[in-house]
Amino acid sequence: MDDGYRNTANLYHGARDIAREANQQSRNQGMDDYRYQDGNYEGYIPNDRYYRGGEESNQDEDAQSDATEGHDEDDEIYEGEYQGIPHPDDIKAKQKKKSPSRSDDYRDQKDLMAERLEDEEQLAHQYENIIEECGHGRFQWTLFFVLGLALMADGVEVFVVGFVLPSAEKDMCLSSSNKGMLGLIVYLGMMAGAFIWGGLADKLGRKKVLGMSLALNASFASLSSFVQGYGFFLFCRLISGIGIGGSLPIVFAYFSEFLSREKRGEHLSWLCMFWMIGGIYASAMAWTIIPHYGWGFSMGTNYHFHSWRVFVIVCALPCMASLVALKFMPESPRFLLEMGKHDEAWMILKHVHDTNMRAKGAPEKVFTVSHIKTPKQIDEFIEIQSSTGTWYQRWLVRFTTTFKQVWDNALYCVMGPYRMNTLILAVVWFTIALSYYGLIVWFPDMIRHFQDDAYKAKVKIFKHEHLEHVTFNFTLENQVHEHGKFFSDKFFKMKFKNVIFESSIFDECYFEDVVSPGTFFKNCTIVSTIFYNTDLYHHKFIGCQFINCTFIEQKEGCHLDFEEDNGFLIYLVSFLGSLSVLPGNIVSALLMDKIGRIKMIGGSMLISAVCCFFLFFGNSESAMIGWQCLFCGASIAAWNALDVITVELYPTNKRATAFGILNGICKFGAILGNSIFASFVGITKVIPILLASSSLVGGGLIALRLPETREQVLM
Repeated sequence: MDDGYRNTANLYHGARDIAREANQQSRNQGMDDYRYQDGNYEGYIPNDRYYRGGEESNQDEDAQSDATEGHDEDDEIYEGEYQGIPHPDDIKAKQKKKSPSRSDDYRDQKDLMAERLEDEEQLAHQYENIIEECGHGRFQWTLFFVLGLALMADGVEVFVVGFVLPSAEKDMCLSSSNKGMLGLIVYLGMMAGAFIWGGLADKLGRKKVLGMSLALNASFASLSSFVQGYGFFLFCRLISGIGIGGSLPIVFAYFSEFLSREKRGEHLSWLCMFWMIGGIYASAMAWTIIPHYGWGFSMGTNYHFHSWRVFVIVCALPCMASLVALKFMPESPRFLLEMGKHDEAWMILKHVHDTNMRAKGAPEKVFTVSHIKTPKQIDEFIEIQSSTGTWYQRWLVRFTTTFKQVWDNALYCVMGPYRMNTLILAVVWFTIALSYYGLIVWFPDMIRHFQDDAYKAKVKIFKHEHLEHVTFNFTLENQVHEHGKFFSDKFFKMKFKNVIFESSIFDECYFEDVVSPGTFFKNCTIVSTIFYNTDLYHHKFIGCQFINCTFIEQKEGCHLDFEEDNGFLIYLVSFLGSLSVLPGNIVSALLMDKIGRIKMIGGSMLISAVCCFFLFFGNSESAMIGWQCLFCGASIAAWNALDVITVELYPTNKRATAFGILNGICKFGAILGNSIFASFVGITKVIPILLASSSLVGGGLIALRLPETREQVLM
């Protein structure tokens, strides 16, 4: 274990002991932080600089406003003076009078951490009451839709590559290995992005970092639609995935800090619906756009902008819309208070209060908060240092400081007092991701396998046929020609679709303008035959003998075939799977605060495991689609509860970091699930089903060891 982390852990335990002693002394002196009369919050006692409510606060505000009347324009007036906010200089002066014995600069590190821990606990309870005073209304619903678009962009990103693969593999001549890498690269990017952006959001701010991640995603997602080469396209999708990887951790941390305890579980669950909407949006757009070959253009012979590229741009629209709307939203006041930015936080909370009160028809209601507790800032010397020196030194200091803070935060979540909760959550996130993402890839692959088997069962076999001076100008499909003889035949402007010629002879034949998806010539003898403008490349001739044959102006590149299904099955299955989670979303939102997060996770994962066992009876396309919808609908409640409990288990300065770590582990489980489950398609159903069900059962049982959080305030 790292020495720096050991020192931090020792300081934490020493600070915790000091904080406990301080709290015990406070209890002995009979100091209560909160008083309630007739069910209403009275506020903090007036001498401790904490939250004040009731009529006394209003009188103080009026008195302070009156006192400022008549000031000359040249007088220095504090911005918040009219709102009754004490000037920071006055607060600092009082703090110096209370502790003249020693300066904060020389205070023992344990004392500083103890004071910060005590401040954070007081702030948590005070902030909860402030949010309750602000109410739940127009502001939260506006933020709900703005952040919902960002979450929708995350859902779109998961599906977009799968939808374009059937077309992109022909447009870019992708091999099987290239297709597999393209399918996994987005998850790799999202895994890295979750770690990076989650950690930065706890140091730089929720709004700022979310905007950066969305801008990165929107830029490279749009750029990927224009690039022609596979390598550059892969790179763009990787960076796009890194960008959107920050969406999930930051969105839930951001929104939760504007919600009261009674509203948090329900409304975070409603927010999860936007991930489902993203899947529906991607499926509908793919179904609408990709089959229309005419929705594109070409520039010469090398640049082609086909309809699937239009679809890629359309899929970036939710991200762009969220990015624009986010500009009009404020930073999280809870984060600002953690950073010691009291006045900014106060103004935002007042804005939230006034917005909600105006919407409720009570604009005259006054925001009664005069001062909010801010935790002791231990890293003040770093801020001073980072504002001096040359621009290069300032940038280097800020970068190294931020990196160290993010790294220490991550270590604290993994090896500090939260390590057991982090370990349990990591197992639960990994097991549900392994099962869910593995099965959502396995379902359409299995359905396609059933279709392929049915297609092959209808194959037409022709043996020992003899054709001479025949012109073929129509499509031959799903046929096998064995030991045939073709003399002076002409194949003109036609298509061979899944046709096999085996041990056949072609003598003085002519092929012109022929396309041949899925067509191969095996052990054939081809004599004095001309191939002009065809896609009959050498790899399609297996063990064949050529005698005096000519290939002229073969077709270049790969060619889209829009008479094929082009992934219609993928669109349909994904659309139905996304739509099927709607009932589960509604149920989880309504019951989240009633039955608790732990029971929701355990129950949902166990029910999903039972659904997996019924897949043994899925021997047809319709049955497989039905079981997929049932599985997705049952598992969504566990996903929602996991999002909620992950937000609630960690303090504000660790919340996005921990969520990012766990979401990164989730994406790692998705990568393994995609790779493992896809490898068993057409081989056996037993291993994927047993692996998915056992993972869900194990994760659900382990989740029961987590603490219930529905009654606690956000620390």
